[in-house]
Amino acid sequence: MDAKGRAFLPAVFRKILQADGNDTADVDSGLRLVLRKDVFQPCLVLYPENIWNEQMDALRQRLNRWNKQHQQVFRQFVSEVEVLTLDGNGRFLIPKRYLRMADIEQDIKFVGMGDTIEIWSNQQAEKSQMNPADFSQALEELMGEDTLVDS
Repeated sequence: MDAKGRAFLPAVFRKILQADGNDTADVDSGLRLVLRKDVFQPCLVLYPENIWNEQMDALRQRLNRWNKQHQQVFRQFVSEVEVLTLDGNGRFLIPKRYLRMADIEQDIKFVGMGDTIEIWSNQQAEKSQMNPADFSQALEELMGEDTLVDS
């Protein structure tokens, strides 16, 4: 990240986003993204605009407009959002309040998470990892024998 708080979205992510039809211009400009603090982790999440819209539709379908708590959840979820556009160099500005939310100072790490991209401070990214033994056990439980398909 530069001194002005601009981050350079790595080319591999820009190319994937462009290939998914999220940009009608060239690869590096005009791409609209939605930025939000992650609900569970101390990181930021970038949503391609079309994925954000899908997430919003899915959330709305689960909420009752006449339920006070549902309305509060929806309001909080959408109020903590910033729409970003990449500049001609593939950069975007991360607002200072988001940098504080994710404890980001300068060095950042991008993590592709399927249809979203997480932005971590390097220190927080390291802390968020499971230790190798816990990771292998969790993966074994998740992908273990009961999920095997007979050949």
